[in-house]
Amino acid sequence: MKKFAVIALSLALAVLLAPTRSAAAASRSADNPRAPGLTLAVYGDSPYGTTPTDTAQLDATPGFIASINADPDVSLVTQIGDIHSGKQYCTLAYDQSVYDLWTKFADPLVYTPGDNETTDCHKVAEGGGAYNPTTQTIDYVLDANGNPVDYAKGDPVANLALIRSIFFAQPGRTIGAHKKLVLSQAVAYDRRHPSDRKFVENVMWSQAGIVFVTIDLPGGSNNDTDVWYATPTESPAQTQAREERTSADLRWLDTAFSLAKLSHAKGVVIGAQADMWDPEKGAAHQAGYEPIVASVASHTASLGRPVLMLNGDSHVYRSDNPLSSTASCTWELATACTSVSFIHPGYEVANFHRIVVHGSTFPLEWLKLSIDPGTNGNSATSFGPFSWARQIQP
Repeated sequence: MKKFAVIALSLALAVLLAPTRSAAAASRSADNPRAPGLTLAVYGDSPYGTTPTDTAQLDATPGFIASINADPDVSLVTQIGDIHSGKQYCTLAYDQSVYDLWTKFADPLVYTPGDNETTDCHKVAEGGGAYNPTTQTIDYVLDANGNPVDYAKGDPVANLALIRSIFFAQPGRTIGAHKKLVLSQAVAYDRRHPSDRKFVENVMWSQAGIVFVTIDLPGGSNNDTDVWYATPTESPAQTQAREERTSADLRWLDTAFSLAKLSHAKGVVIGAQADMWDPEKGAAHQAGYEPIVASVASHTASLGRPVLMLNGDSHVYRSDNPLSSTASCTWELATACTSVSFIHPGYEVANFHRIVVHGSTFPLEWLKLSIDPGTNGNSATSFGPFSWARQIQP
């Protein structure tokens, strides 16, 4: 990106996105003053269901939202993807029901889409369909009346457009009772790459001395290389969607880190749904994320300040530095936590850390992430200006 474009973006952020606290947070903590900084509630992979008709987590979401609203420290919420499980259907009614629930958040909510509500809608388990080699057509999942159960028969492009129309109807404005201005790539896109303007969901803002950036990075399918509907070959639409998204994400990361340098930020927070180091299906099934990993590693090393990445996707809490083969880690399922740096090998970037938020199961939980630009932590629950604690619902 040319220097003048970066300067224009930094000025826009300085004018439009000056650090502010929401009215809700200010009123809640009027009698409980706190040090300058910021506290976020971070969660993902929720609400989930084990079947298309399982609404237990959806029904529990109002209480979950109320628990976050009741915390006087929190002034911002982030949901990092997957608003239903891979065993639930992709429908307009469901997506709208989640949006309606999210309007009950007292503080601004920043959301970045996951694979289950977009790129994986084509799968049979999510109500899409599967290629029939005999007829050489798609057998779609149908309801009792013979109608497709999914929106647009599970077409991932159409379902992403649906998500954008519901959750991003006002580009640059967050969800929640109190709206926050953020900078959307749909507005601040590189004019040399007009397809970037599609990515209204990619946003950034500056607060508490930190540059925050979200990128649309769906997990589960190797950066969406699992062939839609299991057809013999990948469709041109899938190839185009993946290439446009990956390219837009890379340019958005370029912009965010350029801004961090120009503004002398204390650090960067990246929000993205995919766990690019998920070992479940092996290293080969994470290879499609290598361009993003390489960009994050290069930018982080060049910045020389703490960079924290927030992921969902693999469902189990994990705190580590996958860009280092020697860094320690914490994992929910074991006391010994092995490095996953072998999945994208060859990196040694000490000033990087990532957290996988726990999701998908009861009890519901969120991560309380606090930022104090004046601190420099280094523990199991702190890194540079960032510290965190898991908030597990009773």
